[in-house]
Amino acid sequence: MAVSSFIPEIWSARILDNLNKAHVYAALCNRDYEGEIKNAGDTVHVNSLTDVTIGTYSGTLSTPETLTTTDATMAIDQAKYFNFMLDDVDKVQALPGLLEKATQSAAYGLADESDKYIAGIMATGGHALTGTTVAITSSNAYTNLIDMKVDMDENNVPNEGRWVVITPAYHGLLLQDARFVGYGTDFNRELLTNGRVGRAAGFDIYVSNNVPEASSVYTIIAGVNAGCSYAEQLIETEALRYQGAFADVVRGLHVYGAKVFQTNAIETCPCSF
Repeated sequence: MAVSSFIPEIWSARILDNLNKAHVYAALCNRDYEGEIKNAGDTVHVNSLTDVTIGTYSGTLSTPETLTTTDATMAIDQAKYFNFMLDDVDKVQALPGLLEKATQSAAYGLADESDKYIAGIMATGGHALTGTTVAITSSNAYTNLIDMKVDMDENNVPNEGRWVVITPAYHGLLLQDARFVGYGTDFNRELLTNGRVGRAAGFDIYVSNNVPEASSVYTIIAGVNAGCSYAEQLIETEALRYQGAFADVVRGLHVYGAKVFQTNAIETCPCSF
């Protein structure tokens, strides 16, 4: 790869494609407003329709109500970058597969940072099942998921598309419960894409090392993708010749933001292990 043959659009497309493969939390958000980002610092306006009033019919109709909307905003306030150098000698030796390896490496790092950010947004913006930390064991790991399911049911969260993100330790405890291991047999034994490991209590289950943690208390997050919105763009990808060595530099800027717009659609539970 040399500066003269660098095509920014190809690198940007590859990095964004690999970002989507590496995301866990971001893959569980809706991306409805992504096309509205132009730069870091943008504010995306989201208009929501207020509920339609339901009346009792007794022979006459009331005056038709005027539909109104509420305006909420999502700030694109996160900006991360990568900036790496490729020595000319190494470049010649490593050229086969360089593009894919470099974009995968850059995307993994960007995805890891953005997933931590999204998890934090969900943890603070969601509906808490309980204010007390639940000590998770092999005997209650499954029933705790049921408790989260029931709470979401009571808050009228749609059943379709529910997910939950757990820690590797939580997953290990679930694997000791026949109710989890036996459900779906081969389906629950196969490690699927983006950290998905199975299904239980109405949730698609994902494992991540980015579950929010403070003082050994982990916030387990469940929801549906309507609950949290996320938008990202790779604003710039460029190559330049490094003045201090015989090398090319490739750098890029990743901007994004997230917000919980439907509190009840994101369920949180503090857990310890």
